[in-house]
Amino acid sequence: MPHVRPGSSSSFISSRANQLLSKLHHHLGSGTLRPELAHQLFDNLLEQRVPVSACALNGLFAALACAPPSAACIDGPALAIALFKRMARAGCRQVMAPTNHTYSILIECCHSLRRSDLGPTFFGLLLKTGITANVVTFNSLLKCLCDMKQTDEALGVLLHRMPGDMPDVISYSVIIKSFCDNRRSQLALDLLRMVTKKGYDHSPNVVSYTIIIDGLIKEGELSKACALFHEMMQQGVVPNVVTYNSIIDGLCKGRALDEAEVVLRQMVDSGVRPDVVTYNSLIHGYSTSGQFEEVVRLLEEMRGQGVRPNVFTCNTVMAYLCKHGRTKEAAELFYSMAEKGHKPNMVSYSIMLHGYAIEGSLAEMTDLCELMARDGIAPDLHCFSILISAYAKCGMMDVAILFFKDMLKQGVNPDEVTYLAVIAGYCRVGMMDDAMEKFNEMIDMGVPHNATVYRCMIQGYLNHGDFLKARELITEMKTKGIHPRPRKSQGIDPGYLMTQLFTGA
Repeated sequence: MPHVRPGSSSSFISSRANQLLSKLHHHLGSGTLRPELAHQLFDNLLEQRVPVSACALNGLFAALACAPPSAACIDGPALAIALFKRMARAGCRQVMAPTNHTYSILIECCHSLRRSDLGPTFFGLLLKTGITANVVTFNSLLKCLCDMKQTDEALGVLLHRMPGDMPDVISYSVIIKSFCDNRRSQLALDLLRMVTKKGYDHSPNVVSYTIIIDGLIKEGELSKACALFHEMMQQGVVPNVVTYNSIIDGLCKGRALDEAEVVLRQMVDSGVRPDVVTYNSLIHGYSTSGQFEEVVRLLEEMRGQGVRPNVFTCNTVMAYLCKHGRTKEAAELFYSMAEKGHKPNMVSYSIMLHGYAIEGSLAEMTDLCELMARDGIAPDLHCFSILISAYAKCGMMDVAILFFKDMLKQGVNPDEVTYLAVIAGYCRVGMMDDAMEKFNEMIDMGVPHNATVYRCMIQGYLNHGDFLKARELITEMKTKGIHPRPRKSQGIDPGYLMTQLFTGA
């Protein structure tokens, strides 16, 4: 019989447990931890009679929680929850008694998994153990509640269930962001003011202010956003590049370009370096207002600052050029994008296709479609609508319909713009039976149909002498409560005048 030293058995078991944990970590780190293998190793770990340290198992759960997806395991957070539940079902408290940190990791996993409904359940388990929740655990719970659109309940937890000195800047930022995400920025602002007034140790930081500023801008409250921007600086909170970008973008979209330039200079003077997002906002603002000389100035300034334009920058400039009949210059920029390391995206192609469509340059559109196919970019609804409308306007309905059928094959459903382009094309060439077929198909498919498409059909029948059909459609419009209106920019066209004559008959 071999001689056994006292304690050697427990040392062996402890060593075995450490080996199993090491295997789990090794497979996780190398991307080879399949869920089946994880459960097998974890079961072996649970069979050990010597307790495994809470710190060691928490380390495993934490590693799973932030593990990137791999071919072996696509969802680390889900696996962490599954292993914990396995341990709980086995009643293995002798292996590890869950700690506050354990539950914080698990609740955060619920948030990452978008299974936020499980978060409060784990929080309830924590309370049953008699463990006192800390700020990290509460913050994870707040995230889950906000994910479930229960922001008011989250606010109640913050104000009434967390000890007064416990909430930190993350606690408030979670709820502030949720209010702003749900277009309730005024409530977020009220909370921020309350926190500032009470003078908590963890006062709102630049992130909290930036979230609210961005939310107010999205809700059209630009003046409030600007006031808050100045207020944060008075509170000694220094804006960062994201804060400046939000304000500059809001001012540009509000056509307050002079004020946006003032903020840009203030940004530079305060030592915050503008990035491509900053310049893109200004370039887009000046482009939409038709001040292209300012766009050129900003492009030169970007170059001087070492800020590289991106695809959005190129798309903005191309859109301006195409809109002002300078499609050739836009094409030069488009074809130079790849050389400069900017792969054209769907927006780039749509801009160029629309530019060529305005000119009626069908050959160039065909070349561009072939290039799209080579680049592996599948047309979206907007792109198909541009193509169909261009060929339909030129009377090439056979090609327009080929694109229409191709769109359906690719699983892209036509909308009212697409149907109107086809119907108008058929009406233009006198193919009224085909136009009516598409008109009925549009209605059967549940696509919204308004006075515009009715006017198109009525005018088509009138132009080709079928007054009876035109009158039937007018009656149908009246039955549905659809009232034809003249185009504001073009006055009353002959078709509309005829419609009114029939209506009064």
